[in-house]
Amino acid sequence: MKEYAYYPGCSVKGTAKQYEESLLATFDALGLKLTELEDWNCCGSTLTLGVDELKSFTMVARNLALAEKTGLDVVTPCSACYLLFLKTQDYIRRYPDIKAKIDRALKSVGMEYRETVKVRHVLDVAVNDVELDEIKERVTRPLRGFKVAPYYGCQIVRPYCEFDDERNPDSMDKLIKGLGAEVVDYPLKTQCCGSSIAGTMEDMGVRINYRLLNEAWKRGANCVVTVCPLCQLNLEQYQGKINKRFNTNISLPILYFTQLLGLAIGILGDRLGFNRSIVPVDSLLATAKVEAA
Repeated sequence: MKEYAYYPGCSVKGTAKQYEESLLATFDALGLKLTELEDWNCCGSTLTLGVDELKSFTMVARNLALAEKTGLDVVTPCSACYLLFLKTQDYIRRYPDIKAKIDRALKSVGMEYRETVKVRHVLDVAVNDVELDEIKERVTRPLRGFKVAPYYGCQIVRPYCEFDDERNPDSMDKLIKGLGAEVVDYPLKTQCCGSSIAGTMEDMGVRINYRLLNEAWKRGANCVVTVCPLCQLNLEQYQGKINKRFNTNISLPILYFTQLLGLAIGILGDRLGFNRSIVPVDSLLATAKVEAA
């Protein structure tokens, strides 16, 4: 069994619980052991980073130091956490003054970061640490009838692309095809969902997400699959407002790739968090002969 240090991030403990539920169930079935970091803290993400970049870097460095002690790669399901972890490592390497300040802060609490830990996204682990042929062999419930728009979002591939093409990623596409689903050609797969902008500028957030959803809808997708908690939340929660404003009738379940993977390899629906969906998933799941709860 392959083992990893697991940094969940805040979202999967709150608004994205179905991501963690499906991730833990799926990875366990694939022989990938995730050991959650003890005493991890928030990475700072969007809000802290916009107010005080150095504090955010220091918060990340503390998590990196914790992970480093395990001697394992640290993996996270959150694209924002993934991006900020890589950005912090990059700035520590490139800017001695920032490194010195972070080192002093860590030393004040008896910690040290020696820059030896590797940061990975869970999608990277799923597609590169398990052979696709092995996953295909494990498929007991082929996802025939699923027409999937793969949505990577912007943070997982730019600007610190570690395992896929930054403009036209296809790692999730290959995985989805291996599960028996149809991948819809989706040219907006790396466009931004607006991130947290809708919290202060809702009109703009609604317009951004309308463009993403309408394109998937027009191309015949019956679901969108993503790797990012904030992307999932934005694309799902604004569908009602989008339909009202733009006189559309879009109804697209927004799922995590781990939910699709778990579904295909036979994990029961109640372990994959489908009951937490805002947009109904029953008719979609019926094509794979599985109940939502």
